[in-house]
Amino acid sequence: MPLSGRILVVDDDRETCDLLQELLAQQDFAVEATTSAGEALARVVAEDFDAVLTDLGMAEMDGISLCRRILESRPDMPVLVGTGHGSMESAIAAMRAGAYDFVTKPFDPKLIVLSLNRAVQNHRLRSELKRLRKDIASQAVPGFVGHSSAMRRVRELVSRVADSEASVLIQGETGTGKELVARLIHSSSKRQSGPFVAVNCAAVPHALIESELFGHARGAFTDARTQRTGLFLEAHGGTLFLDEIAELPFETQPKLLRALQERTVRPVGSNTETPFDVRVVAATNRDLEYEVFEKRFREDLYYRLNVVTIELPPLRNRGGDVLELAQYLLARFADRAGKPPLVLSAGAAEKFAAYQWPGNVRELENCLERGVALARFDQLTVEDLPDKIRNFQAEKFVVAADDPTAVVTLEELEKRYILRVLTLMGGNKSQAAQALGVDRRTLYRKLARFDNSPSPPPDSEKG
Repeated sequence: MPLSGRILVVDDDRETCDLLQELLAQQDFAVEATTSAGEALARVVAEDFDAVLTDLGMAEMDGISLCRRILESRPDMPVLVGTGHGSMESAIAAMRAGAYDFVTKPFDPKLIVLSLNRAVQNHRLRSELKRLRKDIASQAVPGFVGHSSAMRRVRELVSRVADSEASVLIQGETGTGKELVARLIHSSSKRQSGPFVAVNCAAVPHALIESELFGHARGAFTDARTQRTGLFLEAHGGTLFLDEIAELPFETQPKLLRALQERTVRPVGSNTETPFDVRVVAATNRDLEYEVFEKRFREDLYYRLNVVTIELPPLRNRGGDVLELAQYLLARFADRAGKPPLVLSAGAAEKFAAYQWPGNVRELENCLERGVALARFDQLTVEDLPDKIRNFQAEKFVVAADDPTAVVTLEELEKRYILRVLTLMGGNKSQAAQALGVDRRTLYRKLARFDNSPSPPPDSEKG
C-alpha cells in the first residue's frame, strides 16, 4: 500500500514530469513537479517533501549534483535518481552522492512505486527517530525528569517555543535548572548548529559589562590593548543566554534595549555599528515585574525580553518528581563513580519526600553525589544523607479537617496521610508503599478499604 507521501519530481522534460505526476497520483502520492533543478533545490529547502525523484541528465544541473546539493541542506531527504542510460558507473556515482536509490527509464510502475514507498517510509522513520531523540534528550536533562503536571507544562512550552525566534524569559528559584532549559531551547531550535554563549550578569563587574556584551575597540580604555569581540557577536547565528538579567546595571539597560531593537552593536570606543543575528534567552531568580515596579529594571527592556515566559517550579512543588529525579541521578552518579546501580531505601525516600529542598535540583544533585560516594550497600540509606536532610522535621503536616476544632478518627487520620504520600509519589503505589514502610499488598488493602472496593491483585500492578 502506498504511504501517500509528498513527492517532488524533477525532470527538464515536461512530458516526463506530466507522465510521472499522473502515474504517481493514481497510487495516492501527492506529487509536485518542476523542470528546473534550481527551483527544485529552493523548494526542498523551503517545503516539506517525503522524497525527491530526479532525472540524471539535465542541462541546468545534473541529477548527481542536485542530489548532493539537496543533502547538504536536508541530509534526511531520500533522493531517487533516474536515467534512461542505466549503467554501473552512473549508479555508483549516484550512491556516492548520497542517493537513496537509482532507477532506470522507462520506469516500471510497480518498481518505482515500491522504491518510493520505501523512501517515504525511511524518511518518516528517520523523522520519528529525530523526534524521539529530542524527547529522550529532554528527559536526560536532570531538571526535566519527572511527570508532575508542572513539568509537563514546562516541557510543552519549551517544545512550542524552541523553533520560534521569540525572546524567552526563564524565571525560577536558584537551582531549578534555568540554564539547562536555555540550552534545551537552543539545542531544539533551528539555531542548534550555532554557538550557545552564556554570561552571568551578576558575575561581571559593572564597569566591564558593556565591553563584555558589545566588545571594545583597541585603546577604548586603559587596559584595552587589543580589540575585543563582544558576546553578541560571538553568539552570531546562535543563542545568547543572559543569566541573572535582573543584576544588569541600570545604566547599561538602555544600551541592551537599543541593541535588541536595532539588531546591531557598537563596541565601546568605536563609531561603527555591527549587525548580529542572535536569539536572546534571559533568566532571573527575581520577580522581574516587581523590579520594574521598584524602578530597578526598565519597563521597555522587560517587555522586549519577556515575549515568552517560562516559570520553573521549585522542587518542593513537583510532588513525586523528587523521587523519580533522585533515582535517575543515583544511577547517573553511580555509573560515573564506577559503582553498581543504587536505589533509595524506604527511609531515605521518606526523608526526600518530606524535605523542602531550598536549593532545588542543584541541592538534590549535591546530596546524591555525596551519597553515592559514602554508600556502603546497594541502597542509599538515611545514614548516607547530609545532617540537614537526615534530621529534617516538617514544621507542620495538616491532615485534620479544615475546621481546627474537628476531631477525626485514627482511621481517617491514616487515610489522609496515606493519600497524601500517594500524591507526593505522583500516584506510584510502589514508591508510596516503600515510603510508608509497608508492602504493596498492605497498601492495596488499605486503599481498597478507603474506596470500599475489592483489592487488585498485588502482582498484577507494577506502579
